[in-house]
Amino acid sequence: MKIVFITGLSFFMSMFSWLTPKPEETSTIPVCHTAGNDMSAMAADEAFQKLHANPVAFTYKGAGEMVNFSAPDGKPAQGFLLKSKKKSDKWLLVYQEWWGLNDYVKQQAEAYYNDLKDVNVLAVDMYDGKVATERAEAGKLMQGADKNRLTSIMKGAIGYAGPSAEIASVGWCFGGMLSLQSALLEGKKAKGCVMYYGRPEQDVDKLKTLNTDVLGIFGSRDKGISTDMVKEFEGNMHKAGETVTIKMYDADHAFANPSNPIYDKEAAADAYKLSLNYLKDRLKA
Repeated sequence: MKIVFITGLSFFMSMFSWLTPKPEETSTIPVCHTAGNDMSAMAADEAFQKLHANPVAFTYKGAGEMVNFSAPDGKPAQGFLLKSKKKSDKWLLVYQEWWGLNDYVKQQAEAYYNDLKDVNVLAVDMYDGKVATERAEAGKLMQGADKNRLTSIMKGAIGYAGPSAEIASVGWCFGGMLSLQSALLEGKKAKGCVMYYGRPEQDVDKLKTLNTDVLGIFGSRDKGISTDMVKEFEGNMHKAGETVTIKMYDADHAFANPSNPIYDKEAAADAYKLSLNYLKDRLKA
């Protein structure tokens, strides 16, 4: 077991939660910082919403296309796909912030696609086509996010990658939490997991089932994902016999999101480089 704790000054993308988390009920996915109905209350909380400035308008004009895939709950799911030019079983699953699969997430997916070699990149749509442009709207979407549907969409994306897929994941805030949950669902297919300031899984028994190490990127001034929460996650990964590397920047929540007024360009660039090098190594890309 190896745990690496790196402190530093600076970076990468947006969303996630409230000061002190309430005790969690058992659930498939600990959506946001709480579970069950607590999620709805948190998403409706004005103080929580103020942690997320409305994104600056942006239109993505790069490559890629929307694709549909089946999910185990019988409902169709979709995502934004950048397919490797060469046939490849290497996949990066990209998980959105609380806004939905917007053009900023598509742009970030393209950045990883361009910088990785022979890797299929799929940005998974966790809101079934809905995208928010204002905080209150995003709060309503998060309130309506059903944990069983989220799990089904992730399982559908993993299945879409194919039986021989080698999968890594990355996400920010809401998507940071989902990136870790995705790794738990991927089983032996899991090769890497990057989570940006998302709520970490704290259940040691669940963490024991991981088949990959985790790179966690956080901000020391984050009022949603506290340093104490991150330290607890480190300890639980240690108890589970798993490996985690933590990079703690002197930054706020969502410091890596370029549409956020508190965007930290220096930290964001450093965090992206760190995540990219990690993914290149884990996917041999």
